[in-house]
Amino acid sequence: MKMLSSSSSSTIPLFVSVFIILCSTEALVKLPDNETVPALIVFGDSIVDPGNNNHLVSVAKCNFPPYGRDFSGGIPTGRFSNGKIPSDFIAEELGIKELVPAYLDPALQPSDLLTGVSFASGASGYDSLTPKISELYGLGARRIGVFSAPPLGCLPSQISIAGGIQRECVEKYNEASKLFNTKLSSGLDSLKTNFPLAKFVYIDIYNPLLDVIQNPQKSGFEVVNKGCCGTGLIEVAVLCNQFDPFICNDVTKYVFWDSYHPTERVYKMLIAGIIQEYVESFL
Repeated sequence: MKMLSSSSSSTIPLFVSVFIILCSTEALVKLPDNETVPALIVFGDSIVDPGNNNHLVSVAKCNFPPYGRDFSGGIPTGRFSNGKIPSDFIAEELGIKELVPAYLDPALQPSDLLTGVSFASGASGYDSLTPKISELYGLGARRIGVFSAPPLGCLPSQISIAGGIQRECVEKYNEASKLFNTKLSSGLDSLKTNFPLAKFVYIDIYNPLLDVIQNPQKSGFEVVNKGCCGTGLIEVAVLCNQFDPFICNDVTKYVFWDSYHPTERVYKMLIAGIIQEYVESFL
């Protein structure tokens, strides 16, 4: 589960981070004239981890090639992708800043904290929703967006385990995702009574990602059930490395970068649609 929030303000704190305008960025999405998004604070797992795990004792690391091969300078930052991740695109779309830094990055500056950071950590577990929301609310968060679970049965790693010889999405895993999402959405609705001054927004990523997987030709994708890295069947983290001879040449044809994480291109496309659909829910 990825939880994104920001502290209260007269402007609109939304669900990712903010940079203290060290570089000028313009919002790609249209906001009302009197509204701005000052900061983006991110919590979650490897989908939105920009490199916190680099500084933790963990086997879930990706601060080595070929991770980051399409990032600026081809640098492996610790993002579980070939390039940018969702939090980066959200911040950029909202005109906050280009990248959301890791909270544990030794190079983090005080100015970064004013515009937002990511506390996300790859392979982090699931915590009970209500206590965490209560804590965030107590710290001043008033606009909180929560991502749904993706179609887990369509991850290449899960297809390798239970997708059969045809490598199809595992329906029972997708059903589990849908059940979780139903309960998550209901849980957020119940929180609105306890925290009337806050806005909680359930953000569906299940259906948009599933649509890309089921209808790849609409967006120019060709490979949906394997990752670009290695054989694409099981490779992730240390198994996806520069010594693997099977890394794909054209990542733009792939929905998934490794056996768990989508490509930068998929993230960019999904976030653009999500921002357009949900931004007014936070106003």
